Amino acid sequence: MAVMGVKVRERNGAWWIFINHHGQRKARRIGAGASGKKAAQQVAQQIQARLALGQTTIDNQSAGVTLDVYAETFLQRIEHIRKPSTHESYQQTLIHDIKPMLGELDLRAITREKVKTLAMACLKKGQSPKTVQNIIRCLSSLFSHAVEDCLIAINPALKPGKFLPKISKRRKIDPLTREEVAVLLDTAKMRLPRYYPLFLCAARTGLRMGELLALQWPDVDWQGRFIEVRRNFTHWRLTTPKSGESRRVDMSRELAQTLKDLLLERQIDAGATGTEVPLWVFPSEKGGLLHPHNLRDRVFYGLLTKAKLRRVRFHDLRHSFASLLLQNGESPVYVKEQMGHSSIQVTVDCYGHLIPGGNKQAVDRLDTPLAQLAFHAESATPAQPIRELERIPERKGSLDHAVMARRNGVSDGFRTRDLRIHNPAL
Repeated sequence: MAVMGVKVRERNGAWWIFINHHGQRKARRIGAGASGKKAAQQVAQQIQARLALGQTTIDNQSAGVTLDVYAETFLQRIEHIRKPSTHESYQQTLIHDIKPMLGELDLRAITREKVKTLAMACLKKGQSPKTVQNIIRCLSSLFSHAVEDCLIAINPALKPGKFLPKISKRRKIDPLTREEVAVLLDTAKMRLPRYYPLFLCAARTGLRMGELLALQWPDVDWQGRFIEVRRNFTHWRLTTPKSGESRRVDMSRELAQTLKDLLLERQIDAGATGTEVPLWVFPSEKGGLLHPHNLRDRVFYGLLTKAKLRRVRFHDLRHSFASLLLQNGESPVYVKEQMGHSSIQVTVDCYGHLIPGGNKQAVDRLDTPLAQLAFHAESATPAQPIRELERIPERKGSLDHAVMARRNGVSDGFRTRDLRIHNPAL
């Protein structure tokens, strides 16, 4: 298709515009697929209009793709490389938050100041700093693709933390206490026995709701006593777990026995009715995937009411699992592996305030006089070896007096009193 000196062609699966005007030639890649073709046609029309107005140069004529048009190319491109939930989130963010302010602007006309203006407008509307951060990150991802397509030179939405309010890394969580978890499980066992194994599994493994719903019997290893978390059910699709990788979660003895009893019960029912055992560990009454909204709104919230417990989210069962492990003194590294966090930093940011660490003896020892310090071997860090100096019995006079009395040192086995010689960590 040619528009005077501007042509739109497909090459290697992508749509390009080719300009030939007064001996000057320029080519620019616009995008792939139907949306790429639409964007290329729009760019060609805009360039043709500029040339008709008498512009004598075609430098930078590829500028002309509006954010509204390029957003379609961006969403199509990430559809198969991002999770469905992320794709849908980006789509809604573009529609409701980004396009109303920036949609009609040329990509190259969107400066960092305009990005800041968008962020400030979202904050004034009452959106939280975290939400605004996600909006700017979506915009930044779009610009990164535009940079790859040579439509813009730089990404004006990089590093939003430079102009957004500081966001606390500590996430607000509302875990149940050990006593509340016990009441919840006891009530489920008595009032909702069909769902008791599911809630026990949630409380003893910290699996997300989607991971619980997507759990299959082959994922349970009875010999090793662990569950292999291989998939997640979210936005009505089976996908990988949130981290993108499978993980192993240990089963307690009580949970392992409960799931064994559940499988045996299913096998007996299947034998009696001549049907097959459902593949899902926690299926619906018809044997398919359990509806997440029914589980949360009808079953879980109803269980909280029956148990006379405060209203928390289903996801708070996951927080309760991690909180109780840390309060029991388990390693944050172990909790990180069980939870499937992408890094230990995520675990610490969420639950760092629950990690026991208040050994007041450590600061009390700072008040101990120097003359007595050598004779107190207690330490808040028992991994540090007790030096020989701390094991010697009390002698007449202080160590300083002994050093003064003998210019060649003291007879305690050390040739120097410089502790750095014996402990490189100092």
